[in-house]
Amino acid sequence: MTLKVGIIGVGGIVRAHMPGWAASDLAEVVAGSDINEATLQKWGRDHGVQKLYSQAEDIINDPGIDIIDVCTPNRYHAPLTIAALRAGKHVICEKPLAPTPGEIREMIAARDASGKMLMTAQHFRFKGNSRALKAEIECGALGDIYHARSWMLRRAAYLPGPGFVLKQHSGGGATIDIGVHILDLTLWMLGNPKPVAVSGVARSDLAHLPGQFSIWSPNPVPPDWDVEEFAAAFVRFENGATLVLEVSWLLHHDTPGEDMQMWLYGTRGGSHWPGCNIYTTNYETRQQYNLTLQKTADIMEPHALECVEFAQAIVDGAPSPVPAEHSLQVLTILDGIYRSQESGHEVSLL
Repeated sequence: MTLKVGIIGVGGIVRAHMPGWAASDLAEVVAGSDINEATLQKWGRDHGVQKLYSQAEDIINDPGIDIIDVCTPNRYHAPLTIAALRAGKHVICEKPLAPTPGEIREMIAARDASGKMLMTAQHFRFKGNSRALKAEIECGALGDIYHARSWMLRRAAYLPGPGFVLKQHSGGGATIDIGVHILDLTLWMLGNPKPVAVSGVARSDLAHLPGQFSIWSPNPVPPDWDVEEFAAAFVRFENGATLVLEVSWLLHHDTPGEDMQMWLYGTRGGSHWPGCNIYTTNYETRQQYNLTLQKTADIMEPHALECVEFAQAIVDGAPSPVPAEHSLQVLTILDGIYRSQESGHEVSLL
C-alpha cells in the first residue's frame, strides 16, 4: 500500500518534510499546492511532482490523494485541515495545529466525523534524546513530577516574514511560533496533565528598537510587526504540578541563536533536556547521582521521522503519533497567556 501525499504550502517548512516522505516505504508525494505560482512550479520541477494546484480546494478534492500535509502560515491551518478531513483525507499539519483552542476543537470534531487521522507536526518529540528521556520517565525514574522549568530563548533570531510577525497570518508571535515547541515537549514528558490556570505576560519591548535585526535574515524588521517577541508564564495543573515557561525571539541572552531547555523535578529524581541527564539521591547512603542517558542519537532528522511515522500509523491503524487533544492543551495554555496579559491577572483554563 502506497499512500498518496499532497502538500499545501511548498515554500517553507515543507523542505524539512520532503526527506521523510521520500524515506517512507508507505507514502509518495504526488501533488502540491501554493498561492505563489513561481514557487509552486520550481518545487514541482525540483521534486519531479507533476500535479500542481494554485487553489488549495483542488488538491483537497483530488480523489487520488490520501494524505494532506499542511505547511502554510498558522492562520490557514484550521480551514484547510477541516476541509481536507471532510474530503476524506488524513492530515498532518505543521505546528501550531491552530492559533486558538476553539479552532482546534473544530478540527477535532471534523476528525471524529471523518474517521481519518490528524497529527500535529511537533518534531521535537521525534528526537532521540526526547524519546530516551520519555522512556525513563515512563519507567518511573523521576517518580511523580511536580514542577517543570522550560524555555526556548533566541537572541536576535527570528524570521521577519509576514507569516511570523503579522498577526493576520500567524495568530501570534514567539509564544505560538516557538513556545509551542517547548511547551508541547514539556507537557508530553509530564504525561499531559490537565492545565487549570495560567498567569502570564506577552510583550514586544525590543521589536521596534532602532537598528533591530535578525541573525537569520538580512531583511529589516517589518514596520507593521504586531505580535509579541517575549512571553513568560506560570502554569498550574489539575494534579498539583506547576510549570514556569519563558520564550523569546530577541532576548539579550548569553547564547547566540537559540537556547532550548527543560528541567523536570519529581519525587524520585530530576532531569534535564536536551542534555538527557537524570539526578537522583540515595537517602540511606546520602549519595547523590548524576546519570547521562546514552541512547540519544537521532535515527533520522526529526521533521522527516514524523512524516514516516505518520504514514506508518495510518497503515497500522495505530493512534496518531501526536494527537490533536495534546495540541488543544498546548494552545489552551498559550491562549491563556494572551488573556492573562490583557487582564493583568491569572486566568482560569477550565
